[in-house]
Amino acid sequence: MTAAAFENVSKIYATGWSRRRGTQAVKDVTLEVPQGVVFGLLGPNRAGKTTLVKLLLALGRPTEGAVNRLGRPASDVSTLAQVGYMHENQHFPRYLTARELLRYYAALTLMKPESIPARANELLALVGLTDRADEPISRFSKGMIQRLGLAQALLNDPDLLVLDEPTEGLDLVGRALLREVIAGRKAKKKTVLLVSHVLSEVEQTCDRVAVIVNGSIVKDSSVADLVRDPKTGARRPLEDALRPLYQGGQP
Repeated sequence: MTAAAFENVSKIYATGWSRRRGTQAVKDVTLEVPQGVVFGLLGPNRAGKTTLVKLLLALGRPTEGAVNRLGRPASDVSTLAQVGYMHENQHFPRYLTARELLRYYAALTLMKPESIPARANELLALVGLTDRADEPISRFSKGMIQRLGLAQALLNDPDLLVLDEPTEGLDLVGRALLREVIAGRKAKKKTVLLVSHVLSEVEQTCDRVAVIVNGSIVKDSSVADLVRDPKTGARRPLEDALRPLYQGGQP
């Protein structure tokens, strides 16, 4: 069973006042994310990464093709209880405290009520917010909100953790914490889907990557193979491997 699978997936968003025109966000995407790996989804801006994530999380339906999540169609919402999602820009109720927010989201994930307080405390400690747990989120910096978003995404110990630009606003310590969390998920045979423009983080954490450009997958390989120079066999920076792909050429 794969953690995520896209089979000949296309998505066209209707545009214009008549809704008769359309913008193609992704076209004929076939991609598998194996279980138990850290998988990077890379590409330039407006390449289709966010659309694929939305389709995976059942926040939209493909125009064509099929999307599976944890062995079931993405439309089967029962598997969402096994998914954690961290958005690039968190929009939490700012009047809640960090502890209240985690308890609220834990209830939404149908966790047993008696287990919620201990789980919230555990995650607050993990992301370094124990001393700020009872302050309103309105006092939090961008980095603190990102840490809280990571804790929220981990509440249900998900089999599939989707991280969309998770380093946004994080300092060096926060990024190191994120890498530790990702390594911990992998050690537990859990799957992480990482969407990021921070190539140093991708290179350090990911096992495989897929590159999407103009709505189509142009590369799907291990990180080790991608950074190996095809002419010399020497290791090269990930940026050098990706630049020609982003520009529509060959790696």
